[in-house]
Amino acid sequence: MRGLKITERFKSIQVHALSSTSSETNGGNSNKGSEPICGNSSKTKPHNNFNRNRSIIPSWSKTKSSTNNNSALLFANLVPLHLPSTDTIEPSIEPHFKPINLVETLSEFYQRMEFCPQSTKAVMCVEQCSLLRGHGDQKILRRCLRTACQNAEDVLSKVVLSAWLRFERRDDELVGLCSMDCGGYVLECPKKNLESGFRPCSVNDHCQCQQELNQETCTESVCESDEESDVLFCVGSEEISCVRCRIAALSDPFNAMLYGGFAESKMSKIDFSGNGICPKGMRAVEFYSRIKRLDLFCPMTVLELLSFANRFCCEEMSAACEAHLASIVVNVEDALVLIEYGLEERATLLVVACLQVFLRELPNSLYNPKVAKILCSSEAQERLANVGCASFLLYYFLSPVAMEESMVSKTTVMLLERMGECATERWQTALAFHQLGCVLLERKEYKEAQHCFEVAVQEGHVYSLAGVARTKYKQGQPYSAYKLISSLIFEYKPAGWMYQERALYNMGKEKSFDLDVATELDPSLSFPYKYRALAKVEEKQIKEGITELDKFIGFKLSPDCLELRAWLNVALEDYGSAMRDIRAMLTIEPNYITSHGKIKGEYLLQLLNRGVQQKSQADCWMQLYQQWSCVDDIGSLAIIHQMLENEPGKSLLEFRQSLLLLRLVYL
Repeated sequence: MRGLKITERFKSIQVHALSSTSSETNGGNSNKGSEPICGNSSKTKPHNNFNRNRSIIPSWSKTKSSTNNNSALLFANLVPLHLPSTDTIEPSIEPHFKPINLVETLSEFYQRMEFCPQSTKAVMCVEQCSLLRGHGDQKILRRCLRTACQNAEDVLSKVVLSAWLRFERRDDELVGLCSMDCGGYVLECPKKNLESGFRPCSVNDHCQCQQELNQETCTESVCESDEESDVLFCVGSEEISCVRCRIAALSDPFNAMLYGGFAESKMSKIDFSGNGICPKGMRAVEFYSRIKRLDLFCPMTVLELLSFANRFCCEEMSAACEAHLASIVVNVEDALVLIEYGLEERATLLVVACLQVFLRELPNSLYNPKVAKILCSSEAQERLANVGCASFLLYYFLSPVAMEESMVSKTTVMLLERMGECATERWQTALAFHQLGCVLLERKEYKEAQHCFEVAVQEGHVYSLAGVARTKYKQGQPYSAYKLISSLIFEYKPAGWMYQERALYNMGKEKSFDLDVATELDPSLSFPYKYRALAKVEEKQIKEGITELDKFIGFKLSPDCLELRAWLNVALEDYGSAMRDIRAMLTIEPNYITSHGKIKGEYLLQLLNRGVQQKSQADCWMQLYQQWSCVDDIGSLAIIHQMLENEPGKSLLEFRQSLLLLRLVYL
C-alpha cells in the first residue's frame, strides 16, 4: 500500500535537515534528482566508502578494534551514518485545516449543519471532513464522505465524492478490480453517479445496474414506424427521405421552418447542404426522429448528432446524445478524446463522465501529461468552468492526491492554485492557500509561501501563523518569527504545536522547556521526542536516546521515529534491533527510502542481514508466538515481514499482519 494513514502521508516521515546538502525526499518517495542506492547500483563503492565512514561515524559509536571484520564490512557497504544534529531538524507544517480550538469549532459547525438547507448539506459534509482530517480517524472521514455522497444533488459532486471515497479505501490497489466497476451499492456505481438528484436512503441500497443492462440487451429489437416519408432533405448529391412531422418535432426552429411561414413549409425537397452535417449524419437524424434510439450508431455519428442538435436547438436529442456518449466512456483513452468534444459542445454530462474516468484512475492518471493538462492548467480550468465543471470540490480532491504523490511537483502547485481560484467560502480559501503555502515551503519558495500563509490567516486560519513564522525564519528573521509565535501563545489558548514551533526559534534551556510543554499539551507530536533523543546522542548517551524514542513508539507507530531508532541501533551494532525497526517500517511503507533518500529500505535490510544470525521458518514461528504473547507488536510485525519473505502470499501470515496493522496504525 502507498500508506496506511492519510494524515501521515502529508507529513514528511524523514528527519528534516536544514542544511543545504540534505535531501528533500520524504519517506517512501525518492528525490527525482538523485538515485537511491540499491544492491546493484554502480555508485556503491565499498572500499572508498569505508574510509569516508571512519571519519564521519561519530566517536561515540561502539565500533571496537577487537570486533571481527563483519562489522567493518557492513559499515563499508553502508553510506555514512550521518545523523542530524539537534540544530538541523524541524517538524513539518501540517497541510490540514487546523482549528485553534477543535471542540468549539465542531460544536459551532454542528449547529450550522443542523439547520442548513438540503442543497448545501453535501458541501457542509465536505467542510466537516476538512475539520476532522488532521485528527486522523479514517472511519470518521469515510463516514463524512459517504454522507456527502448521499446528499449530493448534481452529477459532478456525485462523481467527485464517489471517486474520493474509492480513493480513501485504496480500491485502486486491489488486483483485478477495474476502476469503472460497480461496487455493488448505489453510491459507488459510476452509472448511477451520472443521474442527478439526491438519494437520502441510498447508503446501503444495492445497485441493479447489471440487471438493467441485461434487460436492455434482451429488448433490442427495433420497431420501425409505419409513417410514410413526405419530405426530402438534400445533402450534397444525396436525398434523405424524412417524415415532416417527426423532423418538426425535434425543435422549435425545425417546426417553424417546416410548418411556419418559411418557404420550406411548401417544399417537398429541401436543400440542407452547408449545415455542417454529412448524408450519413442526416440519415441518423431521420432514424432518431422516428425510433428515438442512438445505440445503433457509432460514437462519431452520435457526436455529429450532438453538434447538429445543439446547432438547431434539439434539446431532447442533445440530452439523449450526451447520455449515450457518457455511458460509453470506460477508459482514459476514450475520455481524452470525448472530453474535447464535450467541452466544445458544452456537453456537461459528457465532460463529467470523462472526468469520472480520470478521477477513478487516480493517482495513475495524474502521470498522464494529457490528463494533467486538462486538470491543471488555468486555461483548462476556464474551459471546465464554461460547462460548470470547475468546482472547489473537484480540486479539493485532486490536490491532496497530488500532494501525496509529490509535495514539490509543478502539478501539485497548479492544482492548489486552481483550488484557490474556485473557492467560494472563507474556509475554502484558507485551506487552499494554507496547503499551497506548505507546498511552496517544501519547494523553498519562501517569499511566495509567506504570502499564501498570510492570506490563509486573513481568512481566519490561525494555524497558518506557524507557516508565516517558519517562512520568516527561513528568510533570516528568527526574532520576528519568535515574536509572532509568542504573541500567538498569549492571545489564544496554548496548544502543543505552538510551543513546538516556538522551540525552533529558542535556544538552550528555553528550547527544551518549550518542547517539554509541547509534549505535555500534545503527546502525539513526534518532533520533541526526536529532538530529545538526538540531544542524548550528542551527550554520548545513545541508549538513553533510544529510550526517549521508545516512549513515543510505544503509543504511536511512526516511520520517522522507527528509522531514527534503527540508525541508533546500528551505531550500537545492535543489528537485530535495527532490522526489527526497518522491517516494521517497510511493512507500513514498502517503498521507504531512508537516510535522506540515499538508501532503499530493502537494500539496507540486505546489508543488516549480514550482521545477524539467519533464522529458519520454524525459529521465526517460535519467536512470533513469544512476541505475540508478550504483546510486542512491532517485533511481531518484523517477524511476519521476514516470514513473508520466505513464504510470500501465505494467507495466515497476511491475516496476522493485518490484525497488527489495524491495532497499531488505526488506533
